[in-house]
Amino acid sequence: MLRPSAAKLLFALGLLGLATPGCAAYRVGNETLYAPDVTTVYVPMIESDSFRRDLGERLTEAVIKEIELKTPYKVVGTPDADSVLVAKLQGERKLLEFENQNDDPRALEYALTANVTWLNRRRQPLAPMNAIPLPADLVSITQTATMLPEPGQSDASAQQQAIQRLAEQIVATMEEPW
Repeated sequence: MLRPSAAKLLFALGLLGLATPGCAAYRVGNETLYAPDVTTVYVPMIESDSFRRDLGERLTEAVIKEIELKTPYKVVGTPDADSVLVAKLQGERKLLEFENQNDDPRALEYALTANVTWLNRRRQPLAPMNAIPLPADLVSITQTATMLPEPGQSDASAQQQAIQRLAEQIVATMEEPW
């Protein structure tokens, strides 16, 4: 058991060791999750192959909000940024999960799929390496939401939930691999 004065001395030395710059550059907090050489991100309008209106615009807005909220990056409106996050909605589908005895839908699954490319200023991919072999500059992401029509949930609310989840997953791909 250390005496109180010895414990205070060890604590003070520990703080001094943390405050003294060393040979390596250490980062702490959520900054360690993101690329240190990127400060700004340009997100062009997300294109959509869907016949539904405004899906690309809604996903673009959700992605920009997620980047601003959860990353140290600043979203800018010019392609001269440190990086460019390009996404394209490849598809959407609605699948029947459960039905009642009268063949009325009780639960539907709404799915959105997007291809995402994150490029640096030199237009080289910044996305982390995947365990599944994919082209180096392309990451395909699918996100789903369950729609329950009987309690009154609409297509629009299921779409918004899937868009929000997809935006969160797109921004999560911007983290550096462990």
